[in-house]
Amino acid sequence: MYKIAKRTGLGAMLLMIIPILVWVSGWQWHPGNEADWWRGMFWITQTVSAPWGIVTSALLLAWFLWCLRFRLKPALGLACILGVTILAGQGLKTVIKQRVQEPRPYVLWLERDFSLDDRVFYSLPGKERAQWVKKQLRDEGRIPPWLRKHWQHDTGFAFPSGHTIFAASWALLALGLLWPRRHFASVAIIMAWAAAVMCSRLILGMHWPRDLVMGTALSWLMITLACWLVQRWIGPLTPRQDEARDINSRA
Repeated sequence: MYKIAKRTGLGAMLLMIIPILVWVSGWQWHPGNEADWWRGMFWITQTVSAPWGIVTSALLLAWFLWCLRFRLKPALGLACILGVTILAGQGLKTVIKQRVQEPRPYVLWLERDFSLDDRVFYSLPGKERAQWVKKQLRDEGRIPPWLRKHWQHDTGFAFPSGHTIFAASWALLALGLLWPRRHFASVAIIMAWAAAVMCSRLILGMHWPRDLVMGTALSWLMITLACWLVQRWIGPLTPRQDEARDINSRA
């Protein structure tokens, strides 16, 4: 358990570096003239947004199963543990958001530039919030149309970041499960993708740095437990033990 917590904890600290630096700098979101660059960030964030997050999960799960090469029964057990962990993270996110009720950065920008009262805004049903954003930003040249639509589809609260919980969970799972099997390239790619998703949430005005930090911390707690359950119920994941198992099966 200690080794798992240490390895995933180091990964969580790496993912927190950028949001912590942004947090300390006092950065505040505001519209700019970087629409092309923002569009790239938008496509990165879409890998987690519904419905594409389901596709991303399926692809990552398939890759994990291929890398770990478990037999059918352990593979099904692994799939269940990973699936429950990812879903639990999103459920926990929803509960915390409803209790904390922190406005998103773009909502506070709307409050400053469009005389919006964020308390009134969040008291409206979701569809009415979306319609308000659509109406107010119809002729706003600083916000590209695709970003307006993204805001319209995501008018909920900010803290913590559900996208971060999703991406960081897969990244820390890679550290916990694939690193011992020496799939270093896969771990590096998934970690880089998770960091990019987190940055995209800041750039698109969806989250504050603290939302990302808390999302990563929650992911670390859940993934540490999930990796421990995998090793306890399915078995160790070291290459040496795999080789010994193969030798015994041939004998």
